Amino acid sequence: MWRESCGLSCCSSEVSRLRLRVESTIQQVFACGSRWNGRVKRRSMTDETMDRVIFWGAAVCLLLQAATGEVSAGDWPQILGPERNGIASDERLADDWPENGPAEVWRRPVGRGFAGAAVEGERALIFHREGDVERLDALDPATGEVLWEEGSPTRFQPQYGRDDGPLAVPTISDGRVITLGPSGSLICRKLDSGEPAWSHNIRDEFDAREGFFGMACSPLVDDGKVFVNVGGREAGAGMVAFDLESGEVVWKSVADGASYSSPILADVDGVRHLIALTRMKCVSLDPQNGDVRFEFPFGLRGPTVTAANPIVFDGHLFVSASYGIGAVYAEVGSDSVESVWSSNDIMSSQYTTCIEHEGLLYGVDGRQDIPPADLKCFDPRTQQVLWTEPGFGYATLIKADGKLLITKTDGELVLAKLSSEAFQPLARAKVLSGTVRALSALAGGRLFVRNEDTLLCLSVGDPADE
Repeated sequence: MWRESCGLSCCSSEVSRLRLRVESTIQQVFACGSRWNGRVKRRSMTDETMDRVIFWGAAVCLLLQAATGEVSAGDWPQILGPERNGIASDERLADDWPENGPAEVWRRPVGRGFAGAAVEGERALIFHREGDVERLDALDPATGEVLWEEGSPTRFQPQYGRDDGPLAVPTISDGRVITLGPSGSLICRKLDSGEPAWSHNIRDEFDAREGFFGMACSPLVDDGKVFVNVGGREAGAGMVAFDLESGEVVWKSVADGASYSSPILADVDGVRHLIALTRMKCVSLDPQNGDVRFEFPFGLRGPTVTAANPIVFDGHLFVSASYGIGAVYAEVGSDSVESVWSSNDIMSSQYTTCIEHEGLLYGVDGRQDIPPADLKCFDPRTQQVLWTEPGFGYATLIKADGKLLITKTDGELVLAKLSSEAFQPLARAKVLSGTVRALSALAGGRLFVRNEDTLLCLSVGDPADE
């Protein structure tokens, strides 16, 4: 049992995006405020009063959405979606598919790598490698048409295996897109054109190691800063914050190597925490200056991988990894964190981030490279496993519309009802061959999935919304 000073509850800020949504809503209100049943009316004081009510009501609704972390449907701007937890709150899904699977919208060839897509507005970003060039392509999410493409040279070769392409999902924020290549090339580009704004080689600058497979952290943006799990242990730069506009280093913190996991943000009582899994720790930092709020051991030495994201819900923190590491479930508050349990028997996830639904967790227990892997639903409060689908296979998960979208590494796509009683599949189909290890993206009723050489866009939304 351990206890440290801290405080957190999950929520991620999207200030700029919410500001644009407020402005858009205001414009819509003014555009339609003088109409009633489609007919233009002569404005009266009553109409103007009603306009004010509509105006302020819309503004209040948006502020409430900001406070609760809700975002508009159609965006998946970073790893695991708007809140980095695999949850698409505003998406509506079809209840089933034809036997051959969801309708294909488009597909296009891509280079090597296992970095999933990021989608915001009219752009879908895909990060991949062709020859000795790491490429970032901006695509039209509706058609797959290339809007712009940029590249940078690379000589990266992994210490283990043959996967030499990018692993980290691009991050879109504030009109910028940030990528981290496996050899440590951190590049910030303008979203509208792909023009580079700034860059760093974090491996060289902070004496960081690439790890067995290369660097895999998807950068996190908040309040004008870019946070990266760098892993500069000797330089005290396990975590580093960069200025979003200039690229200058704002702070560095934590003397530890990097994991393959990506950081998240959490708020409690107005206090913001940056939570990350480093090579051997779970840490919470003050995002303003990098001061450590709490830390506890998590990880094992040797050939191990920590790749799933931490998640925070209902006043608790959950982290998991495979290779004998297991999981930790901890109670958190405004000034404390206390381990409730740690175990390797309930959930040991190689790189799938568990999905939370009504206090229960859904995840894949096991490894891709050493089958079998089981799909599980369990109650972290009681440590009770509610059901197991043995030998399900390794997969990544998205929650939307009371359902799970499950992308298996063998290319099978499964739609299942979120249920604590049993695994309840609604539809399933093989959609890609090869290895589908990249995280899928769900945006505007479209699912973006990829394998080693193909990016596929599928229509999975509710047909009533089309």
